[in-house]
Amino acid sequence: METVKLYDEYLITSMVPGFDPVEIESAKGAKIRCTSGVEYLDCFSGISVCNAGHGHPKVIAAAKAQIDELVHCCTYVYYSPKAGQLARALAEITPGDLQKSFLANSGAEAIEGAMRLARHHTGRSEFVALTHSFHGRTYATLSITGNASRKHQGGPFMPGVAFAPAPYRYRCPFASTSDAECAERSAEELARTLKYQTSGNVAAFIAEPVLGEGGIIVPHESYFRYVKEILDEHDILFICDEVQTGFGRTGKLFAIENYGVQPDIMTTAKGIADGFPLGAFTARSEIADAFTPGSHLSTFGGNPVSCAAALANIDVMRDERLPECAAERGRQIMQVLGPLEDELALVGEVRGKGLMIGLELVTDEDKTPAAKQAQEVKRRCREAGLLIGVGGSLANVVRLQPPLVISEEETAEVTEKLTAILRDVARSL
Repeated sequence: METVKLYDEYLITSMVPGFDPVEIESAKGAKIRCTSGVEYLDCFSGISVCNAGHGHPKVIAAAKAQIDELVHCCTYVYYSPKAGQLARALAEITPGDLQKSFLANSGAEAIEGAMRLARHHTGRSEFVALTHSFHGRTYATLSITGNASRKHQGGPFMPGVAFAPAPYRYRCPFASTSDAECAERSAEELARTLKYQTSGNVAAFIAEPVLGEGGIIVPHESYFRYVKEILDEHDILFICDEVQTGFGRTGKLFAIENYGVQPDIMTTAKGIADGFPLGAFTARSEIADAFTPGSHLSTFGGNPVSCAAALANIDVMRDERLPECAAERGRQIMQVLGPLEDELALVGEVRGKGLMIGLELVTDEDKTPAAKQAQEVKRRCREAGLLIGVGGSLANVVRLQPPLVISEEETAEVTEKLTAILRDVARSL
């Protein structure tokens, strides 16, 4: 393919081992069409980006209309109507007292900005994050990422970062007997981390409500309540990383709503504009006001076209009940794939919320990671017309994160084909 040759010769493709031999020509809804004419069901959404589906007509129309009016003005030098309207919309839909937003270009940029804001507000410099976490590819965001495979040859990293264990029940380091116990023990370990691994100068704790790149790790519903009590006791901010989980993905507009706590700062990107590049961090007013002129700026942040797309995307989320659709289709998938835990030794655990679902594959009762088999499942899915993801800290988790507009019939096709493939691969163990 000519495009493959161009990639080889002119693009820095550090991600080549993960490339699928798929040259995309077009996409609509939950389907992707190749230049060869082959059509696939998309079960990965560009890594959880096209939540409202590929090419949603209302989002595309809003972006096209904005292009005819204004493409760029620098939102932080001049007033941009769409930026102001989007910031207001974010204040209306985000949980708790989150009020003011800074508009950026990506998730990593949003998280770096949130870290900077936390330092300005608290006057402190340290951070605590979770093992198995992923927060971005920049220096600061890799520094707070608890996944060694993403940090290879990137160090030394930023000082003043400590890590507490993720509430990862399937591989809980505390030999917990239940999700609830793992959550409680993990929160207790956070308190010990603050006491013994920091200098008492912690500005914020940062966590994903569901750990995506770490393997779709779903904390027990009690975990963040325990955590928030600990943070409040030490006057530490909670930065909630909703870059991958936000905008309907887990069955709620934002995943933290599943846990009954309110973050102090929230970061968003990926699904915010249904494929247009945009990120944001949103904070309570008294925290946001710690920034003064010159504290932070982004030349392209809050681009008018991306903001117009994001506003339309928010309307689509509400009008088409996409979070509710994610919850319904997620239940449909779990009802079919969940029982495979008992049927197949290959399937160690099936877990998820909404349409953010992971199947951890193992080769034996000792939970030896089945990374090779996960890649084989991915390959066979592609041959069967499904595009899925593989991730996790041990590279053994099959990831299903389709557009939230995927139909009941399309979802049934996914589960039928994936079940057959898993059974077939399991026979090779």
